[in-house]
Amino acid sequence: MDQLSATFAALADPTRRAILARLTEGPATVKELSEPFDMSGPAISKHLRVLEKAGLITRGREAQWRPCQLDATPLKEVAVWAENYRRFWDASYARLDELLTEMKENEQ
Repeated sequence: MDQLSATFAALADPTRRAILARLTEGPATVKELSEPFDMSGPAISKHLRVLEKAGLITRGREAQWRPCQLDATPLKEVAVWAENYRRFWDASYARLDELLTEMKENEQ
């Protein structure tokens, strides 16, 4: 699977997106990451493996702890990909704005 597809696959799940959102605040242990969710430790670990495989998190070692940390590098490729669509929507909104202006002028 290419990097962009792996990133989108990892982001497809709301639990994984919530984990990434939490990691924007700084590193966290698996226990800290699992607190807001009503699921087992192995289920959280599975989500973390998906995120790690996609390159979105790294897991360190501090004594017996394995803190997770956000690595947003793969998200840059998503932003580049999405930029093409932003330009499309900007052009569409500009055309709509022109049409609305023309309709308003025709009313007067």
